[in-house]
Amino acid sequence: MRIDAAGRIDRSKTIAFQWDGRALFGHPGDTLASALLANDIRLTGRSFKYHRPRGVFSAGSEEPNALVTIGRGAASDPNVRATMQELFDGLEARSQNRWPTLDWDLLSVNNLLAPFLGAGFYYKTFMWPRAFWERVYEPFIRRAAGLGALSGQSDTDIYEKAFAFCDVLVIGAGPAGLMAAEAAALSGAQVILCTEDNALGGRLLVENEIVDGMDGHLWAAEKAEQLGRMDNVRLMIRTTVTGAYDQGTYGALERVGHHLPRRDGLPRECFWRIVARRAVLCAGSIERTVAFQNNDLPGVMQAGAVRAYLNRWGVGAGKAVTVFGNTDDAHRTARDLLEAGVHVAGLIDCRHDVTPQVDCPVHTGAVVSAAHGGRGGVEAITLRHGDGRQERIATDCLGVSGGWNPSVHLTCHMNGRPQWSEEHLAFLPTPDAVPGMSVAGAARGDFLTAACLRGGAEAGAAAATALGFKTEAPAIPEAEDAPYRIQRLWAVPGKGRAWLDYQNDVTVKDVTQAARENFRSVEHMKRYTTQGMATDQGKNSNVTALAILADATGRDIPETGTTTFRPPYTPVAIAAMGAGAQGHGFAPERLTPSHAASIDKGAPMIEAGLWYRPSYFPRPGETTWRQSCDREVKMVREAVGICDVSTLGKIALQGPDVGAFLDVVYANTFSTLKPGRVRYGLMLREDGHVMDDGTCARLDDDRWLMTTTTAAAGLVMRHLDWVQQAFCAKMAVRFVSVTDHWAQFAVAGPKSRDLLNGVLDRPIDNAGFPYMACGAVSVMGVAGRLFRISFSGEHAYEIAIPARYGDSLFRILVARAEAMGGGAYGMEALNVLRIEKGHITHAEIHGRTTADDIGFARMVSEKKDCIGKAMAARPGLSGPAREQLVGLRPAGAVKQLTAGAHLFEAEAPAMRENDQGYVTSVGFSPTLGEMRALAFLRDGRARHGQTVRMVDHLRGIEALCEVTDPVAFDPEGGRLRG
Repeated sequence: MRIDAAGRIDRSKTIAFQWDGRALFGHPGDTLASALLANDIRLTGRSFKYHRPRGVFSAGSEEPNALVTIGRGAASDPNVRATMQELFDGLEARSQNRWPTLDWDLLSVNNLLAPFLGAGFYYKTFMWPRAFWERVYEPFIRRAAGLGALSGQSDTDIYEKAFAFCDVLVIGAGPAGLMAAEAAALSGAQVILCTEDNALGGRLLVENEIVDGMDGHLWAAEKAEQLGRMDNVRLMIRTTVTGAYDQGTYGALERVGHHLPRRDGLPRECFWRIVARRAVLCAGSIERTVAFQNNDLPGVMQAGAVRAYLNRWGVGAGKAVTVFGNTDDAHRTARDLLEAGVHVAGLIDCRHDVTPQVDCPVHTGAVVSAAHGGRGGVEAITLRHGDGRQERIATDCLGVSGGWNPSVHLTCHMNGRPQWSEEHLAFLPTPDAVPGMSVAGAARGDFLTAACLRGGAEAGAAAATALGFKTEAPAIPEAEDAPYRIQRLWAVPGKGRAWLDYQNDVTVKDVTQAARENFRSVEHMKRYTTQGMATDQGKNSNVTALAILADATGRDIPETGTTTFRPPYTPVAIAAMGAGAQGHGFAPERLTPSHAASIDKGAPMIEAGLWYRPSYFPRPGETTWRQSCDREVKMVREAVGICDVSTLGKIALQGPDVGAFLDVVYANTFSTLKPGRVRYGLMLREDGHVMDDGTCARLDDDRWLMTTTTAAAGLVMRHLDWVQQAFCAKMAVRFVSVTDHWAQFAVAGPKSRDLLNGVLDRPIDNAGFPYMACGAVSVMGVAGRLFRISFSGEHAYEIAIPARYGDSLFRILVARAEAMGGGAYGMEALNVLRIEKGHITHAEIHGRTTADDIGFARMVSEKKDCIGKAMAARPGLSGPAREQLVGLRPAGAVKQLTAGAHLFEAEAPAMRENDQGYVTSVGFSPTLGEMRALAFLRDGRARHGQTVRMVDHLRGIEALCEVTDPVAFDPEGGRLRG
């Protein structure tokens, strides 16, 4: 199907590729779609619902039909648009959504069942019988869903993310985009020009058109070369701008390696965040079709696409082509085909007042009422004249031009709505819908090249001028300039199904049925019929569908409105947006300063958030984790233990207003805290529930250090940002995370001070460094900090030094502790120690508990306001009806307690209606000689001493428990203050 007299690709070289296992050849510059058409392959896929045959429809990113899978195994990439996939040597492509083969698809039996599968049949059919949903309907729908299939293997490709900044971002590199970029660049502005094609030029690459006295594609190449030589211009080909966001931020997907047979370390894709002070949208427009019977057959294409395959790739879309339309573009397609020597079976124009200038059969005032053919494609069409006469024309390709839809999508990404133009019979962008973005060229409704060139230059100059650059508009080249003429034609009445959404099999009848069933809103119609919900997101069908809906409901198109356009403009792989989050990058491994030393001691590591922390430190003779855990707990209670707590979030705050700022952040008061002291704090969310707890130390008059839990470090940092911007913008306070800057170790137990005095250059005592004190210390010549705080309930300290000294200090502390009868302890022992003391973690403050639930209601100061205080006072967030923190101990024959179990009255059936609470944390206490637990129990504080029944349905465990105070060990706190 190659046409010798047409095309702009290199035919001196051939490229071998495969299609469904069949060896084929193409040329450098081909897309997969152009190569398939050149090899006379028209059937490329099957539709989603009815599995009807589908062929190449367009030549751009709006392609709804030719979706294929590229590659095999872990490298396979499903749902790739053949129109965008560049040909490379060894390319392997497969058709999708068919079984067993594309030619003989058994699921095409769905097409025979079409009368039963119309609009809304999902909602009407799968309601009954009710028991069928889980066993029949849902499994069937899940198996049928989707087009291409994932390999099920881990993706081995590389993806990247990147950031770029510019003064002016130009989106689209057609005639308008090229002129906009040149005008802005000549002013001295930094310009980025993006195009989703592999070359600059837009429609000029596919048209036979003269610009400034030369072929349009040659003019575009010359202009691209000029821009490429400018230091302040960045040209980004194969890059689709996919979304417009706040503050001039744009998402863009660059296809880096899709066209390469071997990437040699290059990524497959790169997702860009481009921040631009101004943007000019020159995204062009998309040709729409006309609905008529069987207009979905392979070989029915956009007239502009037929022209594109001919002029750019030298491919005839058929041997006998017919063109049908309501604009002058139909005539342009016929003219180009005839000039290239392709047989044109007929030109059909629904308008009466046209003067054809082509040498082929011309039918004015006529329409195509039906296409005829099978899975091999269209074979003939039925022509209906204005007087009702019909005739049949043999043809193997029908190019349809139903008008052009400006690509206004990005202008709608910030809730803007396009405006209907009766002159263009299309939606045009609303001015200033996206702050800082202007629109030029066909995206604004300027469909003629001269208007695109002029509008682009003006928009680029205006964008630069708005930024303070001195601009001179470049000379506007001469080009085609004629009025755009179109006659309203959405669908041709007749029998049979006329198709709108080719991928989702939505017909004109479906839309009118939706209107009859009172789905009159365009958004309701969309969801009821699935119109516009395919991968092209309605680019080909939305306007025609809503025009038909308007006619069916007796409204005009502006009143009917349009659906909401959302990012992304074209599909974006999740792997590209989440670049860097594969493998270890998905959950980065954060290692403590003592990690190597812990490994050397044989400690098994467990994940705690993103951190890896030692579970326990086994010693010779210990065969179970419980033996090690029990020893470590006794070691802390009787001698001294060392634990790495570097994972706790550490936020440094500075400024004269830090105290007042913390009063807003914390429920209790911090502005009265004196330098050299530490205070425990409780932080509430805006809804009144507990967000986090921790300590805050006042190091000096204007220097503070906040400590958060490991799990909530990032959350608290984000919370502080929000509080400062929303409530404390005028306060002189700054803060920064210093979690990774410091190695911090808990030294806990009766001998903790003796151990510390062996490494501190200046010893401490109880009077000089009391409980909840903090201060600077020197640790064997290294400046550090010391905090007298305890999470274990023992006389304890936390010592902090710069992280680079952490490994060395940990080894020294552990060695000295072992000489004193102690040693290192891990997360298991830490958990038991805190349960014995009733200390909470995020097992208890899990997002649904309040200060009153955990017994800290008095910490919410009555003398000041704070985040969450008003909401915490709402009825229902306190009082005996709520579940309150309690302790539990075994009170029956079964001594095992389990976290996650639920609590019931001793004699009540274990049913949801009788649920009294649940267990959050459990551990065996070697100090007390029994299992101990923390739990939430309805009116728990008033039920100390009562017996409840713990039921764990998952593990099949039931046990009677005595309700106790959460603090089971040293409730007076004498040990930690001594």
